[in-house]
Amino acid sequence: MISLNTRPDPVTIVPERTAVIVVDMQNAFVSNGGMFDLAGVDISNAASVIYANRRLLKACRRAGIRVVYLQMSYRSDLSDAGDVSSPNYHKELGITTMRRRPELGGRLLVDGTWDWQIIEALSPEPGDWVVRKSRYSGFCGTDLEERLRNADIQHLLFTGVATNVCVESTARDAFFAEFWPILVEDAVNHSGPDFNRQASVWNFENVFGWVADTGQVIVALETAISATA
Repeated sequence: MISLNTRPDPVTIVPERTAVIVVDMQNAFVSNGGMFDLAGVDISNAASVIYANRRLLKACRRAGIRVVYLQMSYRSDLSDAGDVSSPNYHKELGITTMRRRPELGGRLLVDGTWDWQIIEALSPEPGDWVVRKSRYSGFCGTDLEERLRNADIQHLLFTGVATNVCVESTARDAFFAEFWPILVEDAVNHSGPDFNRQASVWNFENVFGWVADTGQVIVALETAISATA
C-alpha cells in the first residue's frame, strides 16, 4: 500500500488495483498542426505536460500500475460521430471544424490519420490498454468499466487533455461508478481560459476526487519500490 500526498486529504493506493488513465494524448490535442492548434486553442503548455506524463508513466509501470490510454476516434465515414440529432455533431470540435473547413474533411480524429495518433513520445507499450472512444467520456460506449472491474481496479490517476473536457468528463463517470479519481495536476492541459483549469481542479479537490502532482506520485512510488527491493 502506498500513501499519496493528495489534496485535500492523503489517499492510500494499492499499485495492483490502480490504473493511470492517459486521456487523448494525441497529435490532435498537443502537436503543432493538430486539431487544437488549427482551431486556435493554446497548446503552449503541451511540452511540459508531455514531459510530466513520460516521467509518471515510467514510474507507474515500474510500480506495477496499469497504464490505460484513451483515444478519441471516429470511423472514416463518421458513422460513430452522430448525425444532426446528436449534440456531438453540433459541439465536438473535430466534427464542427471539418464541417466548417471542408479542406480538413477526414483529417481530424479520424482512424488512421496523423491527427488521431497517440504522440510518439508517449507511445503505448506492450501490456498497456488502448481504449477507443467517440465521445468525451472514456466510459461512454466503451468497455472501459468492464475491463477495470475485471482487473479489480479501484483508484484511477488521470492525466492528459483536456482537463476541463475529456479528463473531467471521464473522471466524473469514474466517480459515479465508484472508482476513486485522482487528478495529476501538472500532467494535464486544459482548453480555453485558465478559469476552466481552476474550476476543474476545484471540482476534483472538493467534489468528486483528489489532486496530486507528478513529483509527489513518483516519490511515493519510488520509495515503495526501494522498500521492497
